[in-house]
Amino acid sequence: MDQLRFTGVGGQGVLLAGEILAEAKIRDGGYGLKASTYTSQVRGGPTKVDILLDNEEILYPYAIDGEIEFMLSVAQMSYDIFKGGVMEKGIIIIEPNLITPTEEDRKKFKIYEIPIITIAKEEVGNVVTQSVVALAITVTMTNCVKKDVVIETMLSKVPAKVADVNKKAYEIGEKYALKALGK
Repeated sequence: MDQLRFTGVGGQGVLLAGEILAEAKIRDGGYGLKASTYTSQVRGGPTKVDILLDNEEILYPYAIDGEIEFMLSVAQMSYDIFKGGVMEKGIIIIEPNLITPTEEDRKKFKIYEIPIITIAKEEVGNVVTQSVVALAITVTMTNCVKKDVVIETMLSKVPAKVADVNKKAYEIGEKYALKALGK
């Protein structure tokens, strides 16, 4: 089973990205669940979404701390609160303009710095697409769900008038993930 976590603050789109990933796995014939945690604040409070993906039925609907293989974070507060659930040598993607990991973190985890928000704002031209950039990075780095199914699912969740900008966001996010992996 793949156990992934997205963290940020309310309003950054991490919940939507998790929803798309879980639904894409289901569309591809597997099982996908997302469990979200967020404060009572709608925007600005720490948020996380844990995504469980498997080809077999998922019997326990929550990620197990210490077994999460992949985390993507775009806010220092949420990174600090939720990184403890990531397994040793697990992959953590951080937004380097907003998160500073400790030296201990750098030894414990495989940390990749990808400026997700800057990419969405400056290269895609729409900061709202940061959740799609994050989704592309996740899928490219983990191969947890087939790319074409994720794109199809993502396009079913966004208004048709922004389909092209979201496709562009996905392509750019994928490019950055491949670069981070040295490919």
